[in-house]
Formats: sequence, C-alpha cells, structure tokens
Amino acid sequence: MTASAAEDFLAMLASERGAARNTLLAYGRDLAQAEELLGDLATATPAQLAKLGQSWSALAPSTVSRKASALRQFYGFLIDEGLREDDPSQALPRPAARRPLPKILSHGEVEALFQQAERDAAGDAPAAVRLLTLLELLYGSGLRATELVSLPLSAVPRDAPFLTVTGKGGQARMVPVSGRAKTAIARWLPLRVGASAWLFPSRQAHLTRIRLYQMLKELALRADLPPEKLSPHVLRHAFATHLLEGGADLRALQTLLGHADIATTQIYTHVDAARLVKLVNERHPLARGRASD
Repeated sequence: MTASAAEDFLAMLASERGAARNTLLAYGRDLAQAEELLGDLATATPAQLAKLGQSWSALAPSTVSRKASALRQFYGFLIDEGLREDDPSQALPRPAARRPLPKILSHGEVEALFQQAERDAAGDAPAAVRLLTLLELLYGSGLRATELVSLPLSAVPRDAPFLTVTGKGGQARMVPVSGRAKTAIARWLPLRVGASAWLFPSRQAHLTRIRLYQMLKELALRADLPPEKLSPHVLRHAFATHLLEGGADLRALQTLLGHADIATTQIYTHVDAARLVKLVNERHPLARGRASD
C-alpha cells in the first residue's frame, strides 16, 4: 500500500463523509497494522486477507468489526478511484456478535407521545411548548440530544426548510425541518425569556441533555407509556427506522443522521429485518394455524 493511497483514502473520509479525527486516527492505525502483517494492502489477495482472522482472534468483536470496516472501505475507495478492479474484502472476518438492536417505538407509541405533548401545549405554557418543539425536532429531524439542546438561535431557518447542525467531530450538516416542526418553533420563539444566543436557553447557557432526558421520561408517564422506553436516542432511532420502513434510501439516511460510516447506518436494516420477521410470525396464515391453499 502506498502512503499516498492511504492518505487519499483518509482525506476522502474527512472531506466527503465528515469523519471525526478519532475515527481517522483509528482507521489509519488499522490500515498500518494490517500492512505490517500482510505487506502492500493495495495488492493483497483474498487469501492474504483471510489470514487476518487468526491475527485478530484475541480482539473484541467490536474491534474486529471496526478493523474490517476500515479495510472494506479502503478497497471500495481503490475500486472507485480505478486503482483496483476486484474487491478482496469479502475474505475479511465477520464477527458473530452484532451490535444490539436499538430500542424501537411503534408508530402508535409515537402518536401517543405527540398527542400528549400537544394537549400539554394547548394553553401556550412556555415549558409545554418548548417540550413539543424539542419532540418535533427529535423525531422529525433525527437530531442527537447534544445537537438539539445546543442549537444556537442563528440555526433557526428563515425561508429554507433546513437547520444547520454541528455534529460529532465538529462537522456541520444540513437537516430538514418539517412543517410541523417549523410551526412549533414559531410558537416557541416568542415565549423564550431573555436574549440568549441559544434556541433552548437555560439559566447557565442552554438546556442540558440530562434535563431533556428527564422531561421525556415525564412525558412518557403522562402518555401512559413505560418511561424506560423513551429517551432522546430512542426518538432518533424511531426517526431512522420509520424513514427506512417508508422506503428511504440508506445513503440518504446516513446523511440525515450524520454518520461518517454507512456501516453505522446499516444497523437500521437489521431493525427493519427484525420487524419483517415478527410480521411474518404474527400475521402469516400458517403462524395462526391455518392451512394455506
């Protein structure tokens, strides 16, 4: 592997996918360590890559997955750049252990949350309108909790239906804002107190992630839902899962979520697959003991 190929690959991750510095450092180490074991990675054969499984046998499955992901992306980059015609990465080990599937909220549970939040906000109480706005942005735009609570007032769109969000690694991205969320923001803005630079100000600076977490638990109780099922991250998962169920493209979902690596986004394909298996088990005629024609 030439140094320029690795450098160009890492530069692409940084510029096109917004990879964080720690990700780039980890991937750089993974490529260098694999090269120490195999020699030039750019010309490595599937048989050579298959040997990495034995070298990685003592590592945690998550570490093996990251190392394999770095190499798969590297070979994909070489192919895209015309530097290699075949893809030897199919020979890389695939750990049996998978990331745990994220908690799922059904469409009905999401609807119950919104119905309760809208009832609470009917009288324009500032705290209730703020919570409704937070809920709309969590589920409607898929923001991370930190991204949401730290939104500056300047991020609020004027005409364009987008928010400018600073995500992991300081990478900025544009996320769409639904008509419902824009309406909620318009209700919230006149109710803000003071001249804070934050969209959701608090006494010190802006609303904290812990307080957001607490408010969602309290909302779940009022909506007769188990509070342990709800968190900002669960609503982000619901945003992604429900979009995928509706036919969203995985690459588009990666952009919306701000994932540097599409392998992170692919967890939602497992979620959707689990939903389909459950659907077959519960709804297929044979599952109910009826003979098919």
